Amino acid sequence: MSAHQSIQELRKRMQASIIGQDDLVDKLILVLLANGNMLLEGLPGLAKTRAIKSLAKELNCGLSRIQFTPDLLPSDVTGTEIYQPNSDEKFIFQKGPIFSNLILADEINRSPAKVQSALLEAMEERQVSVAGKTYKMDPLFMVLATQNPVEQEGTYPLPEAQMDRFLMHVMIDYPDDASEVKIMRLNREEQHGNSEEKHDKLDPKIIFEARKEIAKITISEAMEKYIVDIISATRYPKKYDEELDAWIDFGASPRGTIAIDRCARTHAWMNGRDSVTTDDVRAVTLDCLRHRLILSYEANADRISHDTVLKKILEKVAVIA
Repeated sequence: MSAHQSIQELRKRMQASIIGQDDLVDKLILVLLANGNMLLEGLPGLAKTRAIKSLAKELNCGLSRIQFTPDLLPSDVTGTEIYQPNSDEKFIFQKGPIFSNLILADEINRSPAKVQSALLEAMEERQVSVAGKTYKMDPLFMVLATQNPVEQEGTYPLPEAQMDRFLMHVMIDYPDDASEVKIMRLNREEQHGNSEEKHDKLDPKIIFEARKEIAKITISEAMEKYIVDIISATRYPKKYDEELDAWIDFGASPRGTIAIDRCARTHAWMNGRDSVTTDDVRAVTLDCLRHRLILSYEANADRISHDTVLKKILEKVAVIA
């Protein structure tokens, strides 16, 4: 079975477990293949945690769950040095939960910035520095953070520097009525233990094979210019529209450009194409940029969302065939 077929099989298995959230499943797999980190945002009970657990269940790899709370310390995430009085090496580094493959950072905005910043080095450079020593992460490493858009009392907004480290910021909505019925039935089956299916887990080698194939996906100069034009519109919106200019204070960083490029190539590969099209770019733009824009006071006062701004940018930027 090829890497592409194996990933499609993974997708089907996850969709059978995560009813009514096909887009979430696709984005989870996309970010995994693109070697990035994801921020999931949605109301409680919309299968954010379940989706991440389902991905770990289908992969032959480790999962660490970190429940972010106001009293969490950075050392609770990265680990700490422990004094060993009877050992030749007096201090031994005890690794924290960050040293795993899939990291579920549950309700990440419940902890202050000092704790959140403990993730920055691991997310960006795949390493952790403690007491002057650097410890490398496993080659298969992904941070999947969740946060709720409601109940903001006692929460700490994520710093812009950390938000920029997430490859995608995915919003989750309610499932439709037909999916709701399937969810009830699946829950009843799980209560009776009838939903477990025995199958082999996906070997992480498949993920690395897929990444090598994705690296070979071509992107034309025209598509590169289209991506740059979208990013430019977030930085210099006045060139495109007066209303956009009033809505945006700061545009996307170069990480936004890189994110669209990586995700568009991965999206093309997942859909069986060997080159990036306009549809691939447009399919990933909202998730790659919604957390990288800083909107103006006027936009916030009028309740203009990041998605509204980005959709207008996609309307204004010329589509390249």
